[in-house]
Amino acid sequence: MEFEPVDIDTIDRDELEAVQLERLRWSVEHAYRNVPRYREKFDAAGVAPEDVRTLADVARLPFTTKADLRETYPFGMFAVPMADVRRIHASSGTTGRATVVGYTAGDLDRWADLVARSLRASGVQPGMKVHNAYGYGLFTGGLGAHAGVERLGATVIPMSGGQTARQVQLIRDFEPEVIMCTPSYLLTIADGMVAAGMDPRSSSLRIAVLGAEPWTNELRLEIERKLDLDAVDIYGLSEVMGPGVANESVTTKDGPHVWEDHFLAETIDPETGEPTAPGEIGELVFTSLTKEAFPIIRYRTRDLTRLLPGTAFPAFRRIEKITGRDDDMIILRGVNLFPTQIEELVLGIEQLTPHFVLELTREGHLDALTARVERHPDLDRATCEAAAEVLRQRIKAHIGASVAVVIAEPGELPRSEGKLQRLRDLRDRPVGTDVP
Repeated sequence: MEFEPVDIDTIDRDELEAVQLERLRWSVEHAYRNVPRYREKFDAAGVAPEDVRTLADVARLPFTTKADLRETYPFGMFAVPMADVRRIHASSGTTGRATVVGYTAGDLDRWADLVARSLRASGVQPGMKVHNAYGYGLFTGGLGAHAGVERLGATVIPMSGGQTARQVQLIRDFEPEVIMCTPSYLLTIADGMVAAGMDPRSSSLRIAVLGAEPWTNELRLEIERKLDLDAVDIYGLSEVMGPGVANESVTTKDGPHVWEDHFLAETIDPETGEPTAPGEIGELVFTSLTKEAFPIIRYRTRDLTRLLPGTAFPAFRRIEKITGRDDDMIILRGVNLFPTQIEELVLGIEQLTPHFVLELTREGHLDALTARVERHPDLDRATCEAAAEVLRQRIKAHIGASVAVVIAEPGELPRSEGKLQRLRDLRDRPVGTDVP
């Protein structure tokens, strides 16, 4: 299938929505005709592809969830013969069966275009060197970013994740202007630079294209201060495509613009499934418009955000920075909170570092939460203990939950080498078990 490219700088909203409707009708028909799971779900819901006459009619279609992907494992959601599939990616499967996605040659071509578009929005230019520290392999991040760098006409350094000392050495030796990785791992690299006797602000890096985990604007400011660069948010998930579904503009840094010529975005109430009002926070839902091997219809991402009008690219709506996933939410004695909320408060106290973990335990019949935060290495413990009390009070005042705060020594907590797990659920451990 051929899809005419659009000019993202000049297209207006009406023109974009006309493109979306044409492609939505194609994608829904393609999925219904070629994927038995979609045909079963549509028939059970009493809807057919011809019922999609406007963009609003997408709300009549049934949702797709990760359960659909796992129950049709491995290739039951593919809409083309295996002979037409050129690449397969998959999730780690740590919480169940892996979710498997496939790409035709056309899918890979469009994916590279969208990552290149995202990099261009981030300020990356042809000829720049890009240090790619996203993981390669079945994870979509490494290879997805790699293809986009090459499509843009920049030079990719395919480092992958881990081996932090080697990362630092190559950044020093190769002098890339751009780095792509998770925000938490960039902090680990910055710590590695300090350990190697290198001032992170003196490196060649000028742009960081960061994604694959929720991160706050406060963490952006910390990264930019520590490394003297522009930190920009790239958004994606493997079930929808991979990196490059949406991206911030380096000129505005006000949330990723969704590339809506390829993805139809909605927000819904995660409890009822009903659409949220414009500008209200809800669960982000995506329908692919141009995917051949693996069309996805109304996929529930579990990411919580809201859709806002476009700025740098006026026709394309933005998503507000992801505050968390509704399945990452901690309900602590009736109070809902996300790790990113505590991250914002930690980063507001200069005596503390961005390195922290949350430990969820059970005291009797009630859950308890402890924040372990590393102190600043240049300050004495007493000063940092006082800062811990400030953090505890701010958590109580701003979030409404009572959280214990424990000061950890510099280097005590695990460092990210990819996606960082902020939350340790220790509720099933016997009392007195050591924390790993």
